[in-house]
Amino acid sequence: MLFRSWASEVGAPWPDVATVTDHVGVPHLVVTRHALVRQVLADPVAYRPDNALDAVTPMPVTALRVLAGHRFRLPPTLANNSGASHPAIRSIVADALHPARVAAQRPWLTALVRERVARLAASLDAGAAVDLYAELAADLPLLVLARLVELPDAPVGAVKQFARAALELFWAPLDPDRQVALAAEVGRFHGVLRDFAATGGGLAAELRKAGHAPDVVVGALFFLLVAGQETTSQFLTLLLHRLAGEPSVLTGLRTGEVAVADVVEEGLRLEPPIVTWRRVAAADNMLGGTAVPAGTSLVLWLARAGRDPAVVEAPDEFRPGQRGSRRHVAFGAGAHRCVGDVLARMEAAVVVTEAAPLLDGVTVVRAPWCPDNLTFRMPDAFVVRRG
Repeated sequence: MLFRSWASEVGAPWPDVATVTDHVGVPHLVVTRHALVRQVLADPVAYRPDNALDAVTPMPVTALRVLAGHRFRLPPTLANNSGASHPAIRSIVADALHPARVAAQRPWLTALVRERVARLAASLDAGAAVDLYAELAADLPLLVLARLVELPDAPVGAVKQFARAALELFWAPLDPDRQVALAAEVGRFHGVLRDFAATGGGLAAELRKAGHAPDVVVGALFFLLVAGQETTSQFLTLLLHRLAGEPSVLTGLRTGEVAVADVVEEGLRLEPPIVTWRRVAAADNMLGGTAVPAGTSLVLWLARAGRDPAVVEAPDEFRPGQRGSRRHVAFGAGAHRCVGDVLARMEAAVVVTEAAPLLDGVTVVRAPWCPDNLTFRMPDAFVVRRG
């Protein structure tokens, strides 16, 4: 029940409501229909987010000891918080990512992307291969986020390494040795976040001012660094790769017949970086005619819901602006809907506007490779050359 196997099932027959399956010995109820996914996401009382950040591969004692040695904790803060503190914490984070503040970053980001695109275009024209993930998309969301919320003074490479390690540690199938190595990586950077939470400015200072405990400040920073930037750089890479195989869409962008915003939404529907998300049933329920006992782990297949033929006219085709295109659940829904959706859309719009011309006439040398992971796609490269 991992991303790679799920990707091969996109064209498979649709279940009426839900399918029971297993992942590392843990039973899940897999929800695929768009309407049912939205129903679960919109009801945080019946379907709680408490398990959202639980490790999908149970950690051995050795890995837990490594994390404990770094004083690692992830208390209920944002995505995994069903308590009364969630609205107040979310409000502070939302203020930091307010649409007006996001819009103010657009000129700066446009200039940066334009500069990178010019350099990449020169390399392509000279016959070189370029990696659009490493040389364009990888660090853009982190750089923008740093301007909006202030982040720990750490090298970009170290932050990216930590974020990818966290996505693997908590959401991938792993052997014990790999878990221990990842726990050490995540634990070390957690110490950086803990120090910054105590003294840093920006978002950390606002959370402290509101009286939130240090662990909550660390948890908010942890989630932003993992979900607030890493997923967006993944989406930018996946979207550019998709556009490279859509010449008619590239032509439409060039002539103005296709809107950038429609391309972004269709990309979110067809190429979401977050494939699934989890909930746990708080009490016995019925979901689309299926009994859901209390304590059941539900896996919401967000990517499959975006291709529901009951919602989208041509579910497997990249048609910007088609009926149902904007009804995807790439950002979730309800009280825990992604607080950075406006930011991610802005970044994607800038990259599509400025970088789409790079894709005209290119050959894909190396397509993005995504490792097995329950939730995140994590592409590692996207290499192209002219001709």
